[in-house]
Amino acid sequence: MNFAESIASVADAVCRTGVLILALSPASLAQPSSVRADPVELVRKAVQNEIDASSGSAHFLFRGTKTTPKGSTTKIYVETSEATVGMAVAYDGKPLTPAQRREEDARVERVVKDPFEMRRKRAQEHEDAERTMRIVRAMPDAFLYEYAGEVTGTAEIGHAGDPLVKLRFHPNPYYRSPSRVEEVLTGMQGELLLDAVHYRLASIDGTLFKEVGFGWGILGHLDRGGRFVVHQAAVEDNLWEISSMTLKFTGKILLVKSLFIESTEVFSGFKRVSPDLTYAQALEMLKKEEADVAENSPGTNGARK
Repeated sequence: MNFAESIASVADAVCRTGVLILALSPASLAQPSSVRADPVELVRKAVQNEIDASSGSAHFLFRGTKTTPKGSTTKIYVETSEATVGMAVAYDGKPLTPAQRREEDARVERVVKDPFEMRRKRAQEHEDAERTMRIVRAMPDAFLYEYAGEVTGTAEIGHAGDPLVKLRFHPNPYYRSPSRVEEVLTGMQGELLLDAVHYRLASIDGTLFKEVGFGWGILGHLDRGGRFVVHQAAVEDNLWEISSMTLKFTGKILLVKSLFIESTEVFSGFKRVSPDLTYAQALEMLKKEEADVAENSPGTNGARK
């Protein structure tokens, strides 16, 4: 899951619960010279790399653990050209019960068995990606940037050992959002960490300093003070993936229904899979991974419960 895809997942949360955020990614090489001279140009290069990387063919199997005030859910994901498959393997660190496993199997198999469900899922992911790209493309013009120092990349943020340029950003007063999709940018400020060697966006920490509306087919707004933090790291050669994502937002959906989202999701264990993998094959791969997780989980005594 790269920065663009992370936003697609956030966008999915927006469409289902009413929240909007953003994400980025990148790809290419250069020297960290003139970084301080023109931070906007640095962002433009990163954004262009993100756009180029969004059409990449590399697919991964990986794990994600999402923690909310209600507990945690661990899922294993496999990316395919058809859609991304995700299967829950643990709740609050414990393997699923037989009843929970049957319910989860039925949920994921529904997409394989029902062509309508597959088309719906594929269309949803495509729409999320399109909205994401609109936001990413707007970033160089929507914000004003200023140099704020440098830090060193780690295994979780950027590329370990690479210099990361810190840029503060706030809305460009002359920017006019072309639609409500990009409108959230007009109320956001924060910091970027950008890899000055690979021109990759390693981190974005954004906070809403005012109430903003969103336009994802749902009327509503996000309250002032909402925040999100997305970290990205190198996982293989020049391939980067999201390592963690934290969201904290309140607001209104349809102007009356309260919105509350508070979660942190950590991604790990990235393993490359074949780009020709079908959705059905990916599902079988997940079932095998889930069986291994259950068998090796503490307290199972080598058997599924």
